[in-house]
Order: sequence, then structure tokens, then C-alpha cells
Amino acid sequence: MRFVLHEAARLGLSYDALHGLSVGDALGAQYFVPGHSMSDLAEGRLPADPWPWTDDTQMACSIVAELRDHAGIDQDRLAAAFADRCDPYRGYGVGAVQILHRVRDGEPWRDAAAAAFDGQGSCGNGAAMRVAPLGAYHADRPRVAARLAIATAEVTHAHPEGIAGAVLVAVAAAHAAAARLDGRRPSPMEFLDQLDPYLVEGEVQRGVVRARRYLGVEVAHAAWELGNGSRVTAQDTVPFTLWVAATHLHNYPAAIASCVRAGGDVDTTAAIAGGIVAAYTGLDDRPGVTAVPAAWLRAREPLPGWAEL
Repeated sequence: MRFVLHEAARLGLSYDALHGLSVGDALGAQYFVPGHSMSDLAEGRLPADPWPWTDDTQMACSIVAELRDHAGIDQDRLAAAFADRCDPYRGYGVGAVQILHRVRDGEPWRDAAAAAFDGQGSCGNGAAMRVAPLGAYHADRPRVAARLAIATAEVTHAHPEGIAGAVLVAVAAAHAAAARLDGRRPSPMEFLDQLDPYLVEGEVQRGVVRARRYLGVEVAHAAWELGNGSRVTAQDTVPFTLWVAATHLHNYPAAIASCVRAGGDVDTTAAIAGGIVAAYTGLDDRPGVTAVPAAWLRAREPLPGWAEL
């Protein structure tokens, strides 16, 4: 990769990923609403708008605002932002609400995160769901993306698997954005191979290794083998979303449709895959690339004013 990224370009990539994440999150969440069939999307029928987004987008917006305002990640400041903006009605998990309310009440975030789940720390998919815009911001620096993904994850996720999932999503988004700038789309296998230096022994790592075996299979088969987020852990969410991103890196609607068809934690799988894929596609179609549809972007609930570029 041979390019120089100025701050405006970094933020542009980051916001593209945020839009892809938030549209995936908001559309995916609609399939928890009674009366919305997962077959509707394949037949071109979209849920009525607006599509409210969930905690996935809320926390991703805090990360992007941190990058916009400070060009980096300060863990204390990010923890305070997460805690101050935690709205349980946005779909936060019980564990996240407990951690962030303890932080809001003055407990150090390291103590609150470490105490979660009887001292094991959270291995949930929350750290992975919010981090793609950080990866896109560091398109030329995947190692920096990995280091800062750890920093964003540690604020709420003390379990190694939760942190490992965040690292891989951030690095995947960095490579997706870099491929966009290079003008060359990697094959699905090449895309997953780029993650090898960042794999750490564990369940997430083993899931990503297995994902290579299922490239080219139907989405239901891949979800059966890799998970679809139904356990709400990094282990059963990240490998599948990376499979989706590798398979549909050039086609945002197809990536989101795959997450919807897989079922499970649809808003989160669509947020993760959507953030990575949008780092590559952006918001405008180009030859061989189908970006985030403008109609989907309009249907998504507007992002909060404090998160605007």
C-alpha cells in the first residue's frame, strides 16, 4: 500500500464505516420487531422507516467522536463518554449496563470491567460491534488499529476473547479501507489471510481459521458452523461477520442480507459486517462495487448531533 492519509481522509473513511455500521445495526434491529419477515429483504421489501439504531451505533459514535476531536483514544475519556451516553432503551446488554452504571457512579472503569461476570470479564460482542470506524481511520496503520482496538475494548471487556474480537474487526476494517484506496479488491481468502498476524490463541482465533473452510458455502451453512451471534459472544459473532465481509466486501446490501438470513443477533452481525464492508465500498457505487444504498441511509434514524463530522 502506497498512499498518504491526511486527517480529513481518515475521518472520511471512518464516517463511511460508521454509516455502514449504523445502517446495518438499524436495519438488522427491525427483524426483532413482530411482523418483519427475514425473507422480505430478499424480495425487496424493506421495513417502514425510520429505523432506530441501537447501542451498537451509540457506542461507535463515541469512538468516532473521540477520533474526530482528539485523533486518538484516551481510555478514561472514552469510558466516561460510554457511561454518560448509556441509554438502556437502546438495547444495551445487562452486563454492559451494569459496568457503565458503575463507571457513571465513580468506580474506575478497570475495576468495573474486571468485576463483570464473576471476575471473568465480558467476552461479549460489544467491543467488536463498535470498532470498525477506528480500523477504517487507520487504513494505512493496521498495527495501530489493533493497539487502539485493545484500548477501546478494555474499557468494558476484560476477557481476552472480547478483546481479540475487537482487534480482528478493527484490522479487517483497516485492510478493507486500504484495499479501497489501493483500488484492488482482495479475494475472500486473501482478505482473511491478512488477519493472521493478529490472531491470538483462543476460540475467536479458531473460529476465524474455520471460516476459511466455508468460503463459498451458503450463508446458512456458514452461520451453522461459525455462529450467528445468538450467544452474544465474540466467539460466536466475529468469525461469521468476518466470513460475511470477506465474501461480500464489494456488495454492502448482500452483506447485510446475509446477516439477516443468518438470524441470531442480527443488528450486531449487520453492524460489524456493515462497518467493515462500508470501509471498502463507501457510500457511492463504482464499477464492480455496490455501496450503502442511499434509501437505506435515509431510512436510518439520524445519528446524534454530537457525533456529526
